[in-house]
Parts: sequence; structure tokens; C-alpha cells
Amino acid sequence: MERIANAVRPRLARAGAAAKPRVARLARALRFRPPALRRPRAVKTWQYTAGAATAGLALAAGVVTAAGPWDADGQRTAERDRAAALERTGGTDHGRSAAAVRAPRPAPSAGPVLLGLDGATSAVGTKKAAPDGKPLSGVLGPLLDVSALGGTRAAAVVDVATGKRLYTSGAGTALTPASTTKIATAVAALSALGPDHRFTTRAALEPDTGELVLVGGGDPTLTARKKAGGWADLRELAANTAAALDKRGIHKVTLSYDTTLYSGPAVHPIGVNDNLAPVSALIADEGRTDGSSSGPAPRVSDPAKDAASKFATFLKAAGITATPPGPSKATTRAQTLATVSSPPLSDVVERMLTNSDNDIAEALARQTALASGRPGSFDGGAGAISARLTKLGLPMSGASFHDGSGLNRDDRLTADLLTALLVTAGDPDRPGLRPVLTGLPVAGFTGTLADRYTDSAAGVVRAKTGTLTGVNTLAGTVVDADGRLLAFAFMASGTSDPLAAESALDRAATALAACGCR
Repeated sequence: MERIANAVRPRLARAGAAAKPRVARLARALRFRPPALRRPRAVKTWQYTAGAATAGLALAAGVVTAAGPWDADGQRTAERDRAAALERTGGTDHGRSAAAVRAPRPAPSAGPVLLGLDGATSAVGTKKAAPDGKPLSGVLGPLLDVSALGGTRAAAVVDVATGKRLYTSGAGTALTPASTTKIATAVAALSALGPDHRFTTRAALEPDTGELVLVGGGDPTLTARKKAGGWADLRELAANTAAALDKRGIHKVTLSYDTTLYSGPAVHPIGVNDNLAPVSALIADEGRTDGSSSGPAPRVSDPAKDAASKFATFLKAAGITATPPGPSKATTRAQTLATVSSPPLSDVVERMLTNSDNDIAEALARQTALASGRPGSFDGGAGAISARLTKLGLPMSGASFHDGSGLNRDDRLTADLLTALLVTAGDPDRPGLRPVLTGLPVAGFTGTLADRYTDSAAGVVRAKTGTLTGVNTLAGTVVDADGRLLAFAFMASGTSDPLAAESALDRAATALAACGCR
């Protein structure tokens, strides 16, 4: 314990000082309570602090409640320090250095967050609510039965430690899940490939023709930017390839690119869209043309040709002249000159969930298909996800997959399945699935929840959002007032005002955090 305290204490001091401005701002926000915000009982700051503390968010009360502290992509700084003090591996920071990613790391990083799953010594208890605790149905029922959530709703709440279902309402009804589909994609991919799997892009030289082939390995995080941020670096690949060619006395090459790892249509059934580039085994920066790294953005029409053209530019800077690139297929005789690999799949999954990244989701669906002996296509990915979840024994009645991202309106999931996925990801016997939970956006701090919950359960709710026209969903975890880690899924169809629907779902999750219900 002394070693843990010594490791965490310096970061707490720095985090407390850095958090002061945000603490003040959020404290002012917390004093405001809209009249329409109904709660089962007065929600106080100490309740959120207590919930966060029992979940393993071991920071000073004021800092936890108002500011975290969180790093840039959702993993608590003090949490990583505590893991280091315990001599554990893992812990993800999407902004880590390139040097740190070169050495393979075991993937699970949620031990301190979900300590309560392991037994009596855990921080998250499973004690029952007090005898006079309100029925959960009496708390959630009125909050979910509102016009803002449209004509069809479904909900489920499960105690993660025990698997006990605490609340259901239409939980077996299959509805359009939107981006909460990515939870299923993450579980399937981690199950099929393992959390330490990496995607490799390589440059290979054909010995007979001298053709240089850039071979796509399906890495959705490959980047051509000057600052790679720890992701696979196309510039590094070009530099290393140029060095290998120079050693052979080669300074001019015919350049081609190989995307044959994937098959089927490249364009999603929704058509050309800023939410998703054409799916390709070779793509740099998700084909974005505006310098962004997440969210909707204009995309190139041919990601593979775009990546290969940038590769040629980098080769030229390193002294190698290449022809304009064209499609080809590397033979088995091609000699690999250089490679770059993605961070572990655990990191990729966390980035996908935190940012609701459609490009990563569709890549992971195809990779799951390939690992399952299916074609690397939209249909192959959908079938592989369904098969993997069935193999895990999850409740698949009514479920239907057509993609990995949830952009397809024909996708169908149930609240039962969504909560079962979260409970399975928290199973102590399946540590490789923990990135599904650690990658969930953190209320008020990260990803798609960064601007939500600023006046309520900030830092306590972790959840994946889902939004399509007329569809609003929210699925994730929360620690209630009695210290129980709960998995929840709220689904709404037929909504007309997305902001009003989001607010309604957020109120329900906030009430769940504040409730010591039976």
C-alpha cells in the first residue's frame, strides 16, 4: 500500500493543480439544476465521488468529481500509476510515444477500474440496497417513458459482478442500435484475434520484375502525418524501404499497391458519406482530406491509390524515384523490405469506441471475418460477428448484423444483448475483452461524451453512444450509490429531436448512478 501511495501521490498533486480551473467551472455548472430534470432523490456531488471511488477511480474527492484527471483519451493518469506500483502491465494512452509502442504489451488495462469483479478484496461491492431502497423500476420507468424517446423504447440494467438482471423493459425487442453496434464488433474482434494482435503494412520487392509493391494489411490506423502519435507510420515505412533499396543499388522502381486482403464492395450500403471512407486494406488517415482524426470529414474516393501516392512522395524525399502507383498483387516470391505495424488491437478497439470510429469498426469486422475463415467483406464481417457472439453464448435472439459500425439501419440488437456484451467484457475469466470497457467514452471527459454530463454524472458514467435519424441509444457502465458496477442499455426508436433524446438518456444514466435501488 505504501508503494502504491508513493507512486500515485505526485500525480495527484499535479492533477489537482491542473484541474482547478475546470473544477471551478464544473462546480458552477453543478449548482444549476433545471426544473425539468427529475431525479429519484437529490443528486449530490459526494454521491458521484463515492461511486467513482468505489469503482477504483482513486483520486481526491474534488478532483474525481469535477475533473478526473483523465489523459487525452480516457485512461486515468493515477490509475496507470497505481497499476505501475502494482507492477502490472497494460494501460493505454492514445497519445503515447512511438518508442513506447515498439515493445509488445499485454492488452488488459482495466484491472484498477473494475477491481470489484475479482472478489472480496475489491473496491466495488455487491451489497444489496437498503431495505427501504426504491424499486429501480420506479426510478427509471418515468425517466424512460417520455415523448422525447419516441414511440419504441427498450432498456436493461444488469449487475456486472453477479449477472443479475435488475431492470428490463422491452429488453428482448430488437431495435436499430446505431453505433452501439461497435460494442459487438469490439467483442467479436478481440475474441477472434486476441488483444495483442497487430495489423502490418509492408513494402515488398518482386525479384523477377523489380516491382515494388505496397501491401495493405488492413490497418485502419496507418498514418502519413508528420507526427504519427504512436500509430503505424507510412513515412517510416518509406524511409526504411528506401534504405533497403539503396543497399541493393536500386534508385528507381515501378510502384504498385496490393489491396487484395479484402473483397466485395468497398462503399458502404449508405453510399458515399463523410462518416466512412471506402473500405480498403490499404488506407492512410482514413482517407480524410481535412486533417481531422475523428468525426465526419470529406474523404478521398480511392484510399489505396492515395496512400500509395503519398508513399511515393516519401520515397522520393529519401532518394528513390517511383512511377505513379497502380493496383497489383504481390506474389509469394516477393521479398519484404520493410514493415510497420499498428499498436495492439486493444488500443485500436479503445480508439474505435472512444471516438465512435466507423472506419476502424468496418476494418475490424473484416479482420474478424478473415480470422474466422470468411471473406473480408461487409457480408463476411457481419456473419463473423454474429458467429463469434453466438459462440460466446450471448443472447442472439432477434439480432441481425449487416456491418460493423452500425451505420446500416437494418442492423438489429436487443438491450439484453448489449448488456450481456458488457457483462462478458467484465468477466474476470476473459481479461482480453476488458478494452471494450476501458474504451467506452467517459462522461464529461472523452470522446462522444466529452460535452455531455457536464452538470451531472461526469466521470462516473462510461457509455457508448448511438445516433441515427430517429434513433438514439446509450449503453455502458455506471457505479450506483451502493457501489455496484452496473451495465445498462437504453434504446429509443422514432425520436424526432436528437438533443432532447440524448438529454433523456443522460438523465436516466445519471439517476442510475445516484440510485441505491433494489
